[in-house]
Amino acid sequence: MSIVPRAALRRLAARLPGPLARVRTHGRTVRLRMTLLYSGLFLLSGAALLAVTYVLVLHAVTPTGTAPATGEGTIPVPVGVGGLPPGAPPDGGEGTRTWQLLTDQLSTVMRSLLVNSLIALALMGVISIVLGWIVAGRMLRPLRTMTGTVRDISATSLHRRLALDGPQDELKQLGDTFDELLDRLESAFRAQRQFVANASHELRTPLSRQRTIGQVALYDPEASAESLRAAHERILVAGEEQERLIEALLILTRGQTGIEVREPFDLARLTAEVLETRHAEAGLRGVTFRSSIGPATAAGHRKLAERLVVNLVDNALKYNHPHGWIEVATWTADDRGVVRVANSGTVVPPDAVEELFQPFRRLGTGRTAGLEGYGLGLSIVRAIADAHDARLDAHARPDGGLSITVAFPCPATPASRPGTAKTAKGDVRLSPPTGPARASR
Repeated sequence: MSIVPRAALRRLAARLPGPLARVRTHGRTVRLRMTLLYSGLFLLSGAALLAVTYVLVLHAVTPTGTAPATGEGTIPVPVGVGGLPPGAPPDGGEGTRTWQLLTDQLSTVMRSLLVNSLIALALMGVISIVLGWIVAGRMLRPLRTMTGTVRDISATSLHRRLALDGPQDELKQLGDTFDELLDRLESAFRAQRQFVANASHELRTPLSRQRTIGQVALYDPEASAESLRAAHERILVAGEEQERLIEALLILTRGQTGIEVREPFDLARLTAEVLETRHAEAGLRGVTFRSSIGPATAAGHRKLAERLVVNLVDNALKYNHPHGWIEVATWTADDRGVVRVANSGTVVPPDAVEELFQPFRRLGTGRTAGLEGYGLGLSIVRAIADAHDARLDAHARPDGGLSITVAFPCPATPASRPGTAKTAKGDVRLSPPTGPARASR
C-alpha cells in the first residue's frame, strides 16, 4: 500500500465519532474483542438455528405419495421438490400438472424462507455488534474505574481505595484484592518513612557530638597536646558508635531481603558459643545464666542466625536487674530447631511487647537517644526470623522480663527450601524438654 492511501485512511479514521474513535485510538481493546466474540457466537448460533429450522420445515412440508394420472388405474409417482417428478406419465395429464404446481410453489416458499432468514440474520448480526459493544462496556465499567483510580494513586495518596460496589463477582474480588494490596503498601511506606526518620535522627546525634567535640578543642586558646588527644579519642569513640549503628541497619536490611541459599547448621552449638562470649559481661552485671542446651538443628544462614541469638542474649543482659537471671534453652520439636531466651527484669505490659519489635523502639520511650543501645536489637531478631520462615513467639513474664522463642525450620522441612512461602503457625512445642538447667555466671 502506498503512502497516500495510508494517510487517507488515517484522516478518515480521525473523523470517526464516539465508540469507533475509541477503537481507533486504543486498537484492539478488550471491549472490542468481547464485542467481536459476542457477535461471532451469535452469528454462529443463528446460522446453526437457521439451518436446523430450514431442514425441519423442508421435511415437514415436502409431499410424498402417488400422483393420479388420466386413464384407468393410477401411476405411482415419487414426489420431490422442483421439476417433474421422475416416473410421471409423459402425456402431461391433469394430475401431473397439479403435482408440478405444488412442487413449484413449495420450492418458491423454501427459497423465500431461506433468503428472508439470511437477511434477518444479517440484520441481527449488526444489532448484535451494537448490543455487544454496549454490554461489554457495562461489564468493563468497573475496570475503567479501577484504571482511572490507580492512575491517580501515588506514594503520597496511598490512602485512596477503589471501594467497588456491586455483587461479589470476579471484578469485585479483583477490586477488593487491590485494596488489600494498597493497605499493605501504605503500611510499608509509613514504616519506611518512620524508619528513615528514626535512622536519620540516630545518625545525626553522634555526628553532632563529633562536631561539638572538635569545635571545642579547636577554639580552646589554651589547648594542649593532651586535651587535643583526649578530644580526638572522644571523636573516635563517636565514630565507632556510628559504625555500630550502620552495621545494625545493614543487618536489619539484609534480614528483610530474605535468604537465597540455606544450609543446615547446629543451633545448639551456635547458642553455646554465644553464651561463652557473654559470661564476662554477665559477671559484671551480676546476672546468672541458666542454660539447657539440647540437640537442635536448623537450616538457613548461620551468621544471621548467630546475630539473632546474640541480640536475644544481649537484650536479656541490658534490660535485666542486678542479681537477675537469664534462661537459654535449645531443643527440637515438630521438625523445628527451637531456641528460647527468657530473663528477669522490669515488668513489661503485654500490649507493649509488639512495639518492642519495631525499629528504634524501647519500653517507655519512643526515642533511644542517651540510652543504652539503639532500639534495633529485637527488630533485627524479627527480620532474621522472617527471613528464615521461623516462628517467633514473645510474651511478657508476669513477674518481669520477657520470654522469646524462635523455632527455625529443620533442613528436611519444606519451609527450609529457598523460595517457599512462610509456613503457617503450627502447634510447635514452645517449652523445652524437662531436664536440669546448668547455672553459670
